[in-house]
Amino acid sequence: MTRAADVANEVDARLRAQTDVERREFTQGYFPSAMENLGVAVPHQKAIVRDLKRRLKQADAATVLGIVRALLRKNTLEGRQVAYFVLNEHTAAMASLDKPSVEELGCGIDNWTSVDTFACYVAGPAWREGRITDAAVRAWTRSIDRWWRRAALVATVALNLKSRGGTGDAPRTLAVCARLVGDHDDMVVKGLSWALRALGTADPAAVRGFLDRHADELHARVVREVRNKLTTGLKVPKQLRKKA
Repeated sequence: MTRAADVANEVDARLRAQTDVERREFTQGYFPSAMENLGVAVPHQKAIVRDLKRRLKQADAATVLGIVRALLRKNTLEGRQVAYFVLNEHTAAMASLDKPSVEELGCGIDNWTSVDTFACYVAGPAWREGRITDAAVRAWTRSIDRWWRRAALVATVALNLKSRGGTGDAPRTLAVCARLVGDHDDMVVKGLSWALRALGTADPAAVRGFLDRHADELHARVVREVRNKLTTGLKVPKQLRKKA
């Protein structure tokens, strides 16, 4: 029998063996968090995920969720990333999710990289597949926690990007976006821009209409980045990147 604590301890040790001190020092400022930052690059994280995916192929949902929870209890930035990646790779575990379990797994998200991985790999797919309701995601937009408001927006990415399994869902996406048009918290602004840009790949007309309706409320950054994406295919046009 696979013991969740043993697997979590193994993963933690493997991550710590890949610590890059310079990366840790840089990323502590890039995404400050109450979690311990080990300074482990994503390729090293993904190598562990591939190994766990192979080993857990025949495991049941409860076993995988037990390991995910044990990894979250380690309270490391990279351990949380691995936990979300592993969960996303296990069909039965993802199919077992519901509102209480999704919100439990999101408890503690306090930086943009953890929020975005949670939203893109856990909450968004669960929402898309009907494991959590529209009302549940809309409730996050009313949270006093900026990170849950961002999570609501980033979860829409899984509805719209083909690379995330989405096919396009303007009604649900824009229902969330409309609730946060006047929220000018920096992390929410960036999340709103991403949500609209992702929808723009599937339904550009719906996004243009949304920008027109809410032009007076939206942060200038959102309008600029989304219009750039719609007209050039890039958030920031190449010529402006060169000037920067």
